[in-house]
Amino acid sequence: MARYTGPVCRLCRRDGMKLFLKGTRCDTAKCAFERRDSPPGMQQTRRGKLTDYAIHLREKQKVKHYYGVLERQFRRYYSEAERLKGNTGDNLLTLLERRLDNVVHRLGFGLSRSAARQLVNHGHITVNGRAVDIPSYQVRPGDVIRVKNKAKSLDRVRQALGEGSGRDIPDYLSVDSEGVPEGIVGRLPSADDVSLPVQTQLIVELCSR
Repeated sequence: MARYTGPVCRLCRRDGMKLFLKGTRCDTAKCAFERRDSPPGMQQTRRGKLTDYAIHLREKQKVKHYYGVLERQFRRYYSEAERLKGNTGDNLLTLLERRLDNVVHRLGFGLSRSAARQLVNHGHITVNGRAVDIPSYQVRPGDVIRVKNKAKSLDRVRQALGEGSGRDIPDYLSVDSEGVPEGIVGRLPSADDVSLPVQTQLIVELCSR
């Protein structure tokens, strides 16, 4: 599947906020957004007032960049969110938050979502004792997310846990880093568990046109 391979700091600058796409590096003086928070491109100043469409589009792009999904995949998530009961915007965030690569990141096994996605793709993560290498896998309440009991897998995850110590773990997850690191999904995540400030109503208005 196609994926974005360009400089991720440009995405933060385009969205006008830190998306923490490089993990702990974003908290240091090396963060490109801190040094240059203007939008990418030749212009040195921000343009005038955004149009109504641009405001809606930026909100959608912010969520896409945050979770690392492209347009076609995002549309599939939105279509599924529409079919579910309840608020479409909240359903959309719940589906994105349930992605395995996101959960691995939120547990602290990967410093960023891209690092967590690589862990999943390379087969370092198991779900309920079975190896799962699909980053978009939807976790369910009761699922046990565990690191493979292999030296290479354990070294990578323990390094990430050490560098990201002190990170807040969302309420819907519990983690045990003693021995072989593992996490348990206690309940389905809600829109309140998403750490990204986003106005889902703008996304719904844009995608429902």
